[in-house]
Amino acid sequence: MMLRRIFLQAGLALGLAVVACVLPATARAESGDEARQYVESLAQRAISTVADKQISEKERDERFRNLFVSSFDIPEIGRFVLARYWRIASPDQQQEFVRLFEEMTVLTWAKRFRDYSGEHLEALDSNRDGDHGWMIDSRIVRNQGPPIPVQWRLREGPEGLRVVDLIVEGVSLAITHRSDYGAAMQGNGGKIDALLSTMRTKIDQLKAAG
Repeated sequence: MMLRRIFLQAGLALGLAVVACVLPATARAESGDEARQYVESLAQRAISTVADKQISEKERDERFRNLFVSSFDIPEIGRFVLARYWRIASPDQQQEFVRLFEEMTVLTWAKRFRDYSGEHLEALDSNRDGDHGWMIDSRIVRNQGPPIPVQWRLREGPEGLRVVDLIVEGVSLAITHRSDYGAAMQGNGGKIDALLSTMRTKIDQLKAAG
């Protein structure tokens, strides 16, 4: 139950971020204040969109897809998640894994951020994370219950800032996914094609669930 709650809160954080991604794709942070403001701006602009009752769920999900893809470094996250198995995958398998990982992530989180019910996100502090990254401390303020701490790991690349991980109540989503996919690969004897087949089945199930 605790892990499920953490992932639901992460879904809210993702929703608050990606629905509000109106900053230029090449946005960069020269200082900690700019990095913090980047996250804060995403969240502030998200609230009005998530709470917009004038748009359909289909339209909201489509906005989520487009903005999620532009806000998160999905190829980098995918390589991290697949870990050592990435090196044994062929280029075609790598490309297919990233595509399926993106699709599964979008379908999963698009459903979860529908649970928005008046919460808001506050960016609190920022710290350098290596030469090309930032770690932003924030919290989800709820109508009931204590705030939920969320850390955002950002990376600066050719296309500007991108999110590469969310850490909710001390739990890294990237590491959690890496553990899950690692267990799946061990269970199928380290076969990439078997994993891809399982992911396609899961995507079909998510689509059928609506």
